[in-house]
Amino acid sequence: MKISGARTEPFAAIRKRALARAGAQVTAREVSAPDSAAFLGLTETDLTPKVVEALQTLMSEIEDLRNEVSVLKLRLNEAQGLADMDVLTPVLNRRAFLREMKRVAAFAQRYGSPASVVFFDLDGFKSVNDRFGHAAGDEALKAVAKRLLANVRESDIVGRMGGDEFAVLLAQADKETALAKAQSLAEAVRAEPVEFGEWSAPLHISFGVREIEPGADPEEALAEADAAMFLRKRKSA
Repeated sequence: MKISGARTEPFAAIRKRALARAGAQVTAREVSAPDSAAFLGLTETDLTPKVVEALQTLMSEIEDLRNEVSVLKLRLNEAQGLADMDVLTPVLNRRAFLREMKRVAAFAQRYGSPASVVFFDLDGFKSVNDRFGHAAGDEALKAVAKRLLANVRESDIVGRMGGDEFAVLLAQADKETALAKAQSLAEAVRAEPVEFGEWSAPLHISFGVREIEPGADPEEALAEADAAMFLRKRKSA
């Protein structure tokens, strides 16, 4: 997102222009704690009604600049938020999810707080795309993301790792707790078929769990959760 609209003129130039309009002679001298006799480098004799009016104009422009800065900060925060989101589903993208994993791993290292990551993979998702088309596949991915979001706590984080793969970061959860939660999340995903137009398709999903050790590398922890998912899927095949 391109952010524009901010003034680039230096503050000193704005001040000088405002005072020049009133015909004031401005010195370059500035003081850190001005009083009524040396405000902005002006003597009491310089503070004519026109100069006072110019100073009021200057203060108004300063307030406008402050407002512009606030708007730009808001736009920047919005842009950063959009950059963290997956392009299709209402969850974090892989980059943002790994960043959150790194933060949680550092927290675990400092405070000894447990946390786990669950890796999910849709089973037979290619057949949905092949049979009903990519638009239907997109709806299925959106449905999975929404069901995961609807069944986690505010402190938990959901991300799409790419394709038909998702991950959930569970705060304050050891491996045993995470396994139970992963099972309930999988059941929530499978609970209802996805409907798109005239078709309806059930969702099948597999998962793997990895407890995040203090200071663990996010990529390695996620890869191990992926490997656990693969082994679990192979055993149930």
